[in-house]
Amino acid sequence: MSIVYNIFITLFNGILPVIGLFGSKLKLFASGRKTVFETLENHFSAQGRTFWFHCASLGEYEQGVPVMEALKKKYPDHKLLVTFFSPSGYEAKKNSTLADVIVYLPMDTKAKTKRFIELVQPELAVFVKYEFWPNYLKTLKSNNIPIVFISTTFREEQAFFKWYGGFMRKALKTIDHFFVQDRISKNLIERQGFNNVTLSGDTRFDRVSHQIEMDNHVDFISEFIDGRLCIVFGSSWPEDEAIFIDFVNRASSEVCFIIAPHEIKDSSVNSLKQKIQKKTVLYSEKEGKNLKNHEVFIMNTIGYLSRVYSYGDIAYVGGAMGTGGLHNILEPATFGIPIVIGKNFEKFREAKQLQKLAGLFSVSSEEEFSRVVQKLVDDKKFREKTGMISGHFINSNTGATDMIVSYLDEKITKSK
Repeated sequence: MSIVYNIFITLFNGILPVIGLFGSKLKLFASGRKTVFETLENHFSAQGRTFWFHCASLGEYEQGVPVMEALKKKYPDHKLLVTFFSPSGYEAKKNSTLADVIVYLPMDTKAKTKRFIELVQPELAVFVKYEFWPNYLKTLKSNNIPIVFISTTFREEQAFFKWYGGFMRKALKTIDHFFVQDRISKNLIERQGFNNVTLSGDTRFDRVSHQIEMDNHVDFISEFIDGRLCIVFGSSWPEDEAIFIDFVNRASSEVCFIIAPHEIKDSSVNSLKQKIQKKTVLYSEKEGKNLKNHEVFIMNTIGYLSRVYSYGDIAYVGGAMGTGGLHNILEPATFGIPIVIGKNFEKFREAKQLQKLAGLFSVSSEEEFSRVVQKLVDDKKFREKTGMISGHFINSNTGATDMIVSYLDEKITKSK
């Protein structure tokens, strides 16, 4: 199986230039890797202490941030390298100041992994949640570099737990420690004979819990809301908008709405605006407007959503009405507000947990959305109780970062 894998990954690496011809995202995937080694050579020409974090995409990056921040604070003289596999993660965070260097991960061929590790010489390698690249793991292990996986989840259908998964199970043996999110993952990996496993939970809880301690004030949002009850629609897709637009149009003038669509290109935003019958203002046209005279505010920009949730009385989090995947429910939950989502959320453990606690509601139609949200609007005690459950859910699941950093600190100390 190892031979087959190496043949496949080498062939795949060889056709990267061709892959780039089949769409803008694939073009970024291919072209973004062309200058990786040149970038690394410029930053790692002299040997220095480096922490390497690998994140598949944006979600994994967000999970890694609390640990990265803690290590940067504790070891300010170390460099922090972050690699991404996907363009969506890299393009969103390529200019982040948290890391010293941010690049795409070179493909997992023997030659590239050897060159990568020789250039970077990481003191520690941290993989966030997923992505078990056999050649990287083998090369790190052969160089005695500690390998730690954090916020990891395992599922029974993965190759590790199948009769044909021997090659992948062998890769797992290179890993020094697993910090897993849930007991199912812990049990699955322990049944394979691994005892280097800690049930730590999800570092995203620590990430969002810090948001409430920050300055979340946004002048123009305060001006727009002007004391009204506010419903925030975060990262909405057209499938989500199809179930809430009618409610928005029929709602009392005592309720205002902030919509932060996932897609903010002009055509999509204009299409959304045309469906709304209430007085609506866009972020891009807010200057000079009397915002409190509007009932709907469309955030056709990025970077504000976490703070906007702090103004909400109710949040609808998008993505689960379609098949694109539910967006982050933890961001609004940390502010202690009720959360409503669509119907497709089976793969999202935190959503299922919060639903069981009655801090989250799943809806599958316009009628169901209207019924649930209208009750939250009309019944203040019910709304506050539901929001309290959401806030407690966040607070009771924090602590993963401290657990992980304590272990990493021990590893770093031993390496000195």
